Amino acid sequence: MIGSIKGKIILRTDKYLVVETGGVGYKISASPDTLSKTKKIGDEISFWIHTHVREDAIDLYGFLERNELEFFEMLINVSGIGPKSALVVLSVASIETLRKAIGTGDTSYLTKISGIGRKTAEKIVIELRDKMGNKNGEQGDGSLQGELDVLEALKSLGYSQNEARDALKKVNSDGDTNAKIRQALQILGGK
Repeated sequence: MIGSIKGKIILRTDKYLVVETGGVGYKISASPDTLSKTKKIGDEISFWIHTHVREDAIDLYGFLERNELEFFEMLINVSGIGPKSALVVLSVASIETLRKAIGTGDTSYLTKISGIGRKTAEKIVIELRDKMGNKNGEQGDGSLQGELDVLEALKSLGYSQNEARDALKKVNSDGDTNAKIRQALQILGGK
């Protein structure tokens, strides 16, 4: 199995990259967040790789950070979650936020993700809760509710779900809900 790839980007789309190394071009699927952090065509890049083998294909999924790869692999071990769904989950929030949501059993946060229904969210929580845990006695519920409140406030101001989530990812996690909304509006206004 392929564990990592380092090479030159020769093609970039909104769903995957082709990275050439040793004269071979590897098609590597990645989350939109990961793709937005990649460099331009011709630049060197290094990915942690998950090799997904199916009956009719071998697919490569790339991650810039090892913890993203590990979280992805935990998600795809949940029955009913495939690699594409796992990439969608990874693209909507930071891994820390997703860990808190799963660790505290907050299925309402997970159901905000397109393509993840209530039953699938419950399955993710049940199967991964013990692995996520609520480290150091964190109060995840309030933090997650605050993030949901920020998302809803931004949506009520006319921003799309994706715009609101992208802005929330860039907001400083410290502070109350109103401070997060102000920071998100500054980020969205700077576009």
